[in-house]
Amino acid sequence: MSELQGFGFVLPHWLYWGWLATMPFFMLYMVKREASKGIVDTSTAPDELIPDILAEEDPVINIEGNQVTKFIDKISDYTGLFIAFWTVNAVVFYFYEVVMRYLFNMPTIWVHEASFLLFGMQYLMTGAYAMLHGAHVRVDILYVKLPPRGRVGIDIFTSVFFFIFVLALMGTSWEFFTSSFEMKEISLETWGIQYWPVKMLMFTGAILLTLAGISKLIKDIMLFRLMGEENK
Repeated sequence: MSELQGFGFVLPHWLYWGWLATMPFFMLYMVKREASKGIVDTSTAPDELIPDILAEEDPVINIEGNQVTKFIDKISDYTGLFIAFWTVNAVVFYFYEVVMRYLFNMPTIWVHEASFLLFGMQYLMTGAYAMLHGAHVRVDILYVKLPPRGRVGIDIFTSVFFFIFVLALMGTSWEFFTSSFEMKEISLETWGIQYWPVKMLMFTGAILLTLAGISKLIKDIMLFRLMGEENK
């Protein structure tokens, strides 16, 4: 980065990507270590923390499903937890920027870009986690007025439109990634960070969201049939 001399400390690209790939593993290790000492309580399952009102709105949240859905849900859960730790980096980055800018009069050229790329990748990668826990926004003017089985039936019907969306997202994001990788696309800002890893995560996020959608559809169908049998 000789062309960036005179800008003060500039985070190397390899360190940025390497840290994002390994930092959550370190954080998970720390959490588990503290839990083993009894400092952190991890006895409560994530599903138990979901507000009752959310579980009432989406009945499928409380159904376990089969082995396939459990496997997919575990992937979605751990992916969301993994990506959540990235938020710590944004806090550290902006703290560093404030200190350098206002105490040393040396504003950075990389913090803002590093942070908004981070937030963008978080948004792309946590869609599956949000779907698993019913956190996506839905237009519920009609939905909440239906009985539980009617809500599940609507979810099964509208899953058609969901899969059209995610398949289109998967296809376009793959094209974005391959094009960016082949041309070695970098940022137009002074930092010159690579953009292809961001677009690769766009494609990865689309795959995770598709898997989460498949899991939800399976559980919706199982619950719809179960509710039908109970009403007989």
